[in-house]
Amino acid sequence: MLTIHADSRGSALAVEGAVIVGTGDVAELAGGYPRARVRRWPGILTPGFVNLHGTELLEEAYHPDPREADTLGTEPLTGAALAALAPDDVRWGGSARRGVQRMLAHGTVAAACDPLRNRAVRDAVRRTGLDVVERRGRPGGVPSLDPFASGLPPRTPPARETGSAACFAVFDVADEAELAERGASTCVATVVGGRLLYRRR
Repeated sequence: MLTIHADSRGSALAVEGAVIVGTGDVAELAGGYPRARVRRWPGILTPGFVNLHGTELLEEAYHPDPREADTLGTEPLTGAALAALAPDDVRWGGSARRGVQRMLAHGTVAAACDPLRNRAVRDAVRRTGLDVVERRGRPGGVPSLDPFASGLPPRTPPARETGSAACFAVFDVADEAELAERGASTCVATVVGGRLLYRRR
């Protein structure tokens, strides 16, 4: 189904399947694709982020289940706390799914990882739909779900254009300057390969 995603500035993308088939003004695109469904989002529509700390966030951190909050808290466990927990494969798989959801909630469309060694993590991430890109070596900075908080310049996939993969995010801010100031927790939607994988409720 062809869908037009439009932001509050009137900028829009027409998406069919996993591909962007048109870009421009929402009125223009709606006229060109009269049968398309139109999704209107608050804020700005931008390329999503590539989180450079995929390995650290998905394979070297445990994201507690909300039901574990009383005993484990809500923040990712690393280092000695992770070693003491010693998660089994079931826990690792659940952690990876929750970690991906939290990355998507920050406008992340791809995670840069060393080859994932933990099969439970690898399988869970593959099933989520998040893109995984190869990296070489540790990127530095501080691993964070919010790319703006890592101390590294946020990276985005190639520019959106007709024929490219439909991977983008929407942030409830007025412009890119406000996004940089307030951070990626302002995300309201994340689309990867044309699929809406995250939507703020």
